[in-house]
Amino acid sequence: MDAIEHQRHADHANELTASAILGPFWRPNTPFLPSGGSIIKKDVGGETAFMYGAVRNVNGEPIEGAEIDVWHTAPNGLYEQQDPDQPDYNLRGRFLTDGQGRYSFSCLRPTSYPIPYDGPAGKLLQLMDRHPFRPAHIHLIVKAPGYRQLTTQIFDRRDKYVNDDSVFAVKDELIVDFLPRKQTNGAANGVKEDAEFELEYNITLKELSKK
Repeated sequence: MDAIEHQRHADHANELTASAILGPFWRPNTPFLPSGGSIIKKDVGGETAFMYGAVRNVNGEPIEGAEIDVWHTAPNGLYEQQDPDQPDYNLRGRFLTDGQGRYSFSCLRPTSYPIPYDGPAGKLLQLMDRHPFRPAHIHLIVKAPGYRQLTTQIFDRRDKYVNDDSVFAVKDELIVDFLPRKQTNGAANGVKEDAEFELEYNITLKELSKK
């Protein structure tokens, strides 16, 4: 269904940020956090990262007040509602863009993980002689008044499953490169300088048709 919906908007595919599947682990009412805040509520290991960018329309104009809902797994491959050792809403947050459409937050470099393998989906994968692993990814829902909501995932290029996703959700334009964090004097955007990696990711939304 995601592929069909993506094709419907193929006339703007080169301008818009591509969509991807929602997945089963989204939660409503994720708390809003200040720009530059951290979604890491507990040290669960892993590599730290600082993600930032801007939300714009197809004309390159910034979208102020766009809401970015973000979530990803812990390094053990579990989302917080699967893991009693993680605090509520760990590795989740919502952020609003500023007057220049900018957003930023700190997170972890994502981890690949197996989807639940003991139910019908697992049986189907075994029948097809396929592995259950998803490549390392971060989920995003981005919305703003007057624009089509975007549900997507971004995938870490270094992950060995990025070309062999168990659920076939990877699109080439959603593969990203986490780079070593640039060091500056003092904290940037409220984020400590001990983040190991950084990712600039800009998002383009489609304006809704006016009747």
